[in-house]
Amino acid sequence: MNASRFPLPAALRVPVAHLWRAVAPDFRHRLLACLLAACALATPALPQGFAGLGATAEGFAVPRRGEELQFPRDHGPHPDYRIEWWYLTSVLTGEDGREYGIQWTLFRSALAPGEGEGWQSPQLWLGHAALTTPERHFVAERFGRGGIGQAGVTASPFEAWIDDWHMTGTAAPGADPLSAVDLAASGADFGYALRLTAEGPLVPQGESGYSVKSAAGQASWYYSQPFYEVTGSIEVEGQAVEVTGRAWLDREWSSQPLAADQTGWDWFSLMFRDGARLMGFRLRDGGEGYTSATWISADGRPEPMPPGALRVTPLREAQVAGRGVPVDWRVELPAKRLDVQVEALNDAAWMATSVPYWEGPITISGSHEGRGYLEMTGY
Repeated sequence: MNASRFPLPAALRVPVAHLWRAVAPDFRHRLLACLLAACALATPALPQGFAGLGATAEGFAVPRRGEELQFPRDHGPHPDYRIEWWYLTSVLTGEDGREYGIQWTLFRSALAPGEGEGWQSPQLWLGHAALTTPERHFVAERFGRGGIGQAGVTASPFEAWIDDWHMTGTAAPGADPLSAVDLAASGADFGYALRLTAEGPLVPQGESGYSVKSAAGQASWYYSQPFYEVTGSIEVEGQAVEVTGRAWLDREWSSQPLAADQTGWDWFSLMFRDGARLMGFRLRDGGEGYTSATWISADGRPEPMPPGALRVTPLREAQVAGRGVPVDWRVELPAKRLDVQVEALNDAAWMATSVPYWEGPITISGSHEGRGYLEMTGY
């Protein structure tokens, strides 16, 4: 991390974990309640929707139809919105022939809209990193405050960081800042350093980036870069492994993305051998839930599907962290003659973070074959 971003005296540059333990418990609770992570609370439902994300957006900006995404501006933060993330997953194959998966996510959550100088910043940051093998799932978590250089994002040149974890743009001048990035993170017994190069365009989700999340009309701004080719190395319990693979970056921000009765979600990013992609999710409620999907052709053209076009059916449940979690699924999109089964690489890919959830790589078989990632919250 560039030390010039961190203006505190050296004596105050203590590890984030030490700062976190020094914070009063009631403030910790307030911070965690405000953080949007693609994560799940242990309780299955809250009066204001999953993780409080159906709470009123009063005072914050909200997505509106008819506006347009703008790049490179929208690669950067949107402090007038309450919640936002830079979320990357990658499926990898090692020189040892084994399959791996990694996750790198930076979340921003606002106590109030806008930015401020130094410790007056209302912006809070949370980082998650994970590495999954067929036998193990490694997890690490970081906390940060805005305004002091500890965590943040710049749009161009692109950089996202929390402490020494970083996603740094390496694109040539004139290219999209996200077209090439270096990625690094580490935790107890694992780490990775990867180079990602986009072989396709940015993809808006939903209606030109306006992604509807419920029949009541809650929405977010949402786009992806699902065409990264990956090279680099991972470290697993002290052993370095050279890897290659594919990666998918999601960018999303909102202030009230869920309805009050939505208790969690099941999100799929599927990368098929023929080059096509599928993003799909189901938001669970007291009924059949709300589903949405975007079919992405091999050359990057998005085709948003109408609500309900995607069907997802749990096939097998595993006991993970003391709860039943569906780890194998049937995914159907009849409009594209898609009928596949997805299976977890590791049933126990549980993110044992402050707000826990399931996140891990999957294999795809059936009408299409490939690999991807699955995230499940609220179980």
